[in-house]
Amino acid sequence: MEAPDFWNDVERSNEIMKTVKNLKDTLAAYDEVAEEYEELGVLIEMAEEEEDSSLIPEIGELLERFKEQFEALRIQTLLSGEFDKDNAIVTLHAGAGGTESCDWTGMLFRMYTRWAEKKGFDTEILDYLEGEEAGIKSVTLQINGENAYGYLKSEKGVHRLVRISPFNAAGKRQTSFSSCDVMPDIEENISVDIRDEDLRIDTYRSSGAGGQHINKTSSAIRITHLPTGIVVQCQNQRSQHQNKDKAMKMLMSKLYVLKQQENQERLDGIRGDVSENGFGSQIRSYVMQPYTMVKDHRTGTEISNVNGVLDGNVEPFINAYLKWKSLNKE
Repeated sequence: MEAPDFWNDVERSNEIMKTVKNLKDTLAAYDEVAEEYEELGVLIEMAEEEEDSSLIPEIGELLERFKEQFEALRIQTLLSGEFDKDNAIVTLHAGAGGTESCDWTGMLFRMYTRWAEKKGFDTEILDYLEGEEAGIKSVTLQINGENAYGYLKSEKGVHRLVRISPFNAAGKRQTSFSSCDVMPDIEENISVDIRDEDLRIDTYRSSGAGGQHINKTSSAIRITHLPTGIVVQCQNQRSQHQNKDKAMKMLMSKLYVLKQQENQERLDGIRGDVSENGFGSQIRSYVMQPYTMVKDHRTGTEISNVNGVLDGNVEPFINAYLKWKSLNKE
């Protein structure tokens, strides 16, 4: 009986230490911004008193640095949700468009992994299904890093691509869709009532890169929660038992968050998110022809450098969403 108490104490201790570290990091960031602000004020005052225009370039550089640090700190203050601090589990599904959408899903997968690399976050593929001709039909990856879910919750929804199709000999413009689902990898213990009779558990052969067990044994697990239709999958662990444990943890997280959202919607009398993976339901459009533009339909944020965004420059959209959400709280 002592062992469970011991490990619970260890988990609580680790959680406390993590919270303390986050607070220390936030205070250090605040001190750095405050110091930059003070230095900027002194420099401006010196330039005015001495009428020294040669200080203007230095003031400009310091001002830009201060603005960047201030904006980063401001965004951090918006990550105050219950699970914002947790790692994120991102699932991408190809939608309407066949091979085109599978290729588009592969492009989004690269975009998010590149974003994670730039943030210094680790990524781990939990489930992977290749497209029949190209790209990815579906993929689930876990992104590990401080506030990963807080940032990536902005990406939940349908993403739309417009381009000249590389798979169409006639060179016609093609519209493709891919849905992105994001949930927190909840670290603390949560209580979710799941009945065995509400679950359908299927096994299948793993189908992704990595691991000698891939495509040799039916160790991958798919769990369907029948009352809600929620499906979770895992294939990256070494055994069927480990895959099942991870998939159950994912299901519990998803059901817990869903229950919270439904409770909030009942209180506010609002409608849930639209999740249809096709026309009219997209949160963001990536247009490569006849012009180049990425536009978020919630915040109105636009960036003309599509290739830069697809190379991982998602930060402007994430930051704009967090600010927009703080001003439009449901």
